[in-house]
Amino acid sequence: MAVGSFMLFQSIDTLGFAIETFVDNCITGITANEKRCREHVERSVGIVTTLAPVIGYQHAADIAKKALSADRPVRDIILEEGVLTPEETDRILDPVSMTEPGMQGKKSRTE
Repeated sequence: MAVGSFMLFQSIDTLGFAIETFVDNCITGITANEKRCREHVERSVGIVTTLAPVIGYQHAADIAKKALSADRPVRDIILEEGVLTPEETDRILDPVSMTEPGMQGKKSRTE
């Protein structure tokens, strides 16, 4: 049993050193490329879920299919088809507001 305990603590120490090395060499100093992150969000068809309460599920699904088949951002399809105004589109598809509680594009009760 003593050998098992020794091996366990040795493994824990090794894992601790590995994590420390990982943090020092791979995590410290990392910054997000905000422009590239925004491009990824805007090219993701998953953002159509924020449109469903506003334009309806089927219309949002149709836009997602078009965006996928044309390999174009959802925003472009929405604006091209005149589904929403540019201001409405910006408000509803804002990635920061997507992380907030409530429905995108709707004002909260306190506003």
